[in-house]
Amino acid sequence: MPELFHHPLRLRADPSRVVVRPFHIAWASTNGGAPSRTERIVSEVLALSPGEARAQLELVLKDFEARHWQTRRVFMTRYDEIEAMLKLDGAAIGDEKRQLLGAYFCHEYSYAAAALMNPSAVPHYDQTGMPPGSMRILMSLRAVGEGHISSVAFREGIITDGGELVLAPEPPFATAADAHEPDERAMEGPVRIYRHRDSTLSGTVIFPITRAQSNGLEDLRICHFLHDDGTPEWIGTYTAYNGSVIQSELLRTRDWRSLDLVPMTGSAARNKGMALFPRKVDGKYMMLGRQDGENIFLHTSDDITHWEGGAMIIKPRFPWELVQMGNCGPPIETDDGWLVLTHGVGAMRKYSIGAALLDKNDPSKVLARSREPLLAAADQDREGYVPNVVYTCGAIRHGDSLFIPYGVADSSVAFAFAPIQALIDQME
Repeated sequence: MPELFHHPLRLRADPSRVVVRPFHIAWASTNGGAPSRTERIVSEVLALSPGEARAQLELVLKDFEARHWQTRRVFMTRYDEIEAMLKLDGAAIGDEKRQLLGAYFCHEYSYAAAALMNPSAVPHYDQTGMPPGSMRILMSLRAVGEGHISSVAFREGIITDGGELVLAPEPPFATAADAHEPDERAMEGPVRIYRHRDSTLSGTVIFPITRAQSNGLEDLRICHFLHDDGTPEWIGTYTAYNGSVIQSELLRTRDWRSLDLVPMTGSAARNKGMALFPRKVDGKYMMLGRQDGENIFLHTSDDITHWEGGAMIIKPRFPWELVQMGNCGPPIETDDGWLVLTHGVGAMRKYSIGAALLDKNDPSKVLARSREPLLAAADQDREGYVPNVVYTCGAIRHGDSLFIPYGVADSSVAFAFAPIQALIDQME
């Protein structure tokens, strides 16, 4: 396989990256009609004198105001939810007590304390000011925090005309994308969430919202999709997990301000690791998937949210992939065909990344495959939360090179560049 350039940059888990999240306490009483814990907390805060409430709020703000974006507004937003739940008389409660009540029903959440892994990359929606040969990019990352709950984080950057990667600095505050109104937070079905108007994407996190997502949003594979009329949309597939059942869903956005989280239907959507082709092929939407947990399948549909059946097109052949295979993100269109990064699992559950080439007009035809892996867990890439794993959810083409962000041992994110033509030429 062609020699890769491994960038020295690594992204790692960072427990200092925190956001304010709702702290959920049961609304209803479990003690035979006695006030619930929520009602007790509210009544005791309301019973404080103005001076006591002010002193307690000042203590909270001393601890947390410098750590979060618009902390007081966050508390007030959370208070509004409590007021709606308990039907409080907000007009009779002063701002300080409302903020304090909001604080009692919030907590800090370190969203990337356990791991940062499994990235994907797409062209950034804003290429303003980019010199010829340079490209602004957007990466998604799977961030894992307390309780092993996965969320989606983002990082913006630039690949220069010289092939150098420069990441935008992370803002000091992270904010969670959320619905504008409490009643927009549907417990089932599609939901629309919004990025905070003052937050960059590098400072935005998407947390589980629906019941199907309650234990995590995993492995977002983003593609820059071109519709038949030439309009672009950023569409990503991810796995929603509720602790026992998985469900494939779509993230869809045209402006990265509002984002739709849409469950997919059909038998194929009950599996992990689906990846969307970045345009229709022969008038059909197409996906790659791993429906039996071992082989790569091709799916076609007239409806981007509904997927059935599928035909197996790639199965394990070489020693490094004999245990199982899967895609490593959306196919990349080249003059020679659709370039697909694949992952394979071999002896001792060692993960490797290889490639396949599919026919441009009929992707069910496999034109070539890599006999040897492009990337494999080795040396420093062995150690971590899950050893011997390298994994990507999507590479991106930049000129003649393939930019591959990839997860290392389910613990960190590394970056590599590969020459595309040399990669294709060495397939068989």
